Amino acid sequence: MANDVCEVFSINAEKVDAVRQRINEISGVEQLFKALADATRLKITYALMLEKELCVCDVAMIIGCTVATASHHLRLLRDMGIAKHRKEGKLVFYSLKDDHVEQLVMLALVHAKEGEEHDGK
Repeated sequence: MANDVCEVFSINAEKVDAVRQRINEISGVEQLFKALADATRLKITYALMLEKELCVCDVAMIIGCTVATASHHLRLLRDMGIAKHRKEGKLVFYSLKDDHVEQLVMLALVHAKEGEEHDGK
């Protein structure tokens, strides 16, 4: 049986009340994680971290997809407030909107590597 379940139902009312008053502060953050939970969008975000700005065609080549697919994912990242774009003639270039997402991805990358080291990989 699992050892990670309480054997007795006991509530710390102070902690519950304190956290309940603040729990909705996290509202809306799930959209960021939803955007980055998709492997293609995470790869695109990482590519934009490495190069700072990329044309849609370059993104398509980097992740191995069609220009239409890359454009679709980049548009979603833009609509979710993660990326921004600029037009130069007929080309569209994308970059990350700010460094917060970059910090989040780097932290996740460090965490994943630590997990690999812990697991002996």
